[in-house]
Amino acid sequence: MRAGFNGMNDLVIAQTAQGLSKYMAELFSENERKNRGIVFGYDGRHNSKRFAELSANVFLRAGYKVYLYKRLVATPLIPYTIRHFNCLGGVMVTASHNPKDDNGYKVYWSNGAQIIAPHDKNIQKAIIANLEPWAGTWDTEKLYESELLIDPKEAITVYVDKVCETVPLSIIEINSKSDLRLVYSAMHGVGYPFIQDSFEAIKLQPVIAVEEQKDADPEFPTVVFPNPEEGKSALELSIKKADSSGCSIILANDPDADRLALATKNANSGKWKVYTGNEIGALLGWWAIHLYKQTHPEGDLSNCYMLASTVSSKILRAFAEKEGLHFIETLTGFKWMGNEAVKLMSNGKTVLFAFEEAIGFMFSTNVLDKDGISAACHLASMACYLQAKEHISLDEKLQKIYEEYGLHYTITSYYFCYEAPVIKKIFERLRNFKGEDKTYPVGILDGKFKIKHIRDLTNGKFLQRK
Repeated sequence: MRAGFNGMNDLVIAQTAQGLSKYMAELFSENERKNRGIVFGYDGRHNSKRFAELSANVFLRAGYKVYLYKRLVATPLIPYTIRHFNCLGGVMVTASHNPKDDNGYKVYWSNGAQIIAPHDKNIQKAIIANLEPWAGTWDTEKLYESELLIDPKEAITVYVDKVCETVPLSIIEINSKSDLRLVYSAMHGVGYPFIQDSFEAIKLQPVIAVEEQKDADPEFPTVVFPNPEEGKSALELSIKKADSSGCSIILANDPDADRLALATKNANSGKWKVYTGNEIGALLGWWAIHLYKQTHPEGDLSNCYMLASTVSSKILRAFAEKEGLHFIETLTGFKWMGNEAVKLMSNGKTVLFAFEEAIGFMFSTNVLDKDGISAACHLASMACYLQAKEHISLDEKLQKIYEEYGLHYTITSYYFCYEAPVIKKIFERLRNFKGEDKTYPVGILDGKFKIKHIRDLTNGKFLQRK
């Protein structure tokens, strides 16, 4: 957040809201704008509430009905609210797990998924065409007096009910009899009250919260980066709390609660394991199939789909091949998976699960985006089930999944490069690896690992080797 056109500030927010308002007015009638409206939410970062109120004011003055939450909300609530109230779109003001000086503006369309082409480019054009602040843009004093402004708080209760509906009664019964306690961190974000309500709804034991991190704090005082994906460095307080409480499972949301991290303690060694997004995806993917089979005794999964992004493990493909369902790989980001799910649903297909390696999980289609609240509910329920019925831990179940569907292991690393010419040379070398056009590497680490698949998104080439 800073002054200037390349920062998040009042002027840029007003201009963005004006452009979005104008673009939506081109596509939706006055009656639709007044009756269906748009929803705004915000997290606990500096200026998030201010930016949401400025945006709401712009839309109100343009004649839209506006749903504006009066409390901090988790990001998944916005795509859920869009579909619950049949809104034209929605905006979540959040920078997710970024450093404290950042903020962001996440836009969803009427289908409940993040915007993609052509909306993204068209909104950008509309913003550029509406840079001059409109009359009354800065006057937010009477914002909450408008008859067109509604607090959509009822959607929170219905959201929790919908999460509950994705957990079969037989699993809820197991939860109710379990004494399993988990440590939970909200990472100084908004997730704690939503986790409390959702866990209670499905009869899980209350979480043991990391007190220093359970309430929203825009300074994120206990972590360098408020991102549970960072591993043990971000979960240090959670591990201390779990050790002192005798707990062997840790769940942690990022600050806007759309991602979920998992760590478990080995009963024999006492060592903590922080799971990768791919490992959590394997567990939740198996769980999604298991629950579907429970509620569909005929066991026919031929109309079911699972989705993952191109940078993620292909464990879901292995599930699909063995279980008789379908797997689709998308480009990186939940905006692609959410919109792909919309297409599938419109054709009568059932989307069981989607995930991305950056600890993002979509369990059911109640929310067409990653949802760390529902993912936490299902991981906790899965842990209770495994303890009661199979007498094994989450990590032991992961090993059994690998035994049945094949080992999927990920080693990742990355380099920072900010110079476009250097980046261009790197990729040109990859495409001309033998000095000839369209020759790619055959292995990495001096041949230690063979490359089986190459997908070049720039030129559309896909190479598969035996």
